[in-house]
Amino acid sequence: MSSDVVPRTSGAAVPTDGDSRFKSVQRKLKTLGDAVDTASGELEALQSRMRRRAAAASSVADAIANAHLDKKFVEMTHAVSSALSGAAVEVNSLREAAEDVVSLAREARRTHARLYEGLDNVRSGRKERTPKPGFFVR
Repeated sequence: MSSDVVPRTSGAAVPTDGDSRFKSVQRKLKTLGDAVDTASGELEALQSRMRRRAAAASSVADAIANAHLDKKFVEMTHAVSSALSGAAVEVNSLREAAEDVVSLAREARRTHARLYEGLDNVRSGRKERTPKPGFFVR
């Protein structure tokens, strides 16, 4: 039985670029929400596979016991089943945390838009350049 978990190069962490313009922040928040949402779906699939494999390992342990093989093999196979079940519970916790991050990213995007979209529309609609943030603060 091989692992279905493989490293991915796409979707890897992206270094920040220091661009804090309105549209750039909106795009980054959307990208974050979408990436974590995708990861959440992958975690759900992983959890399902772990549960199925835990059940399969438990069935194998029962078959080994019914075949009257050495008890150590039954115990080891039950330990694998138990470990997979425990890991599935932890993956579920991670998935729930990921779903919270998705919700928070979407809420941050809405709040950011509510606070700054009007200003961006004003700044984007004029020909004159606007001073950098903090220019008027002393």
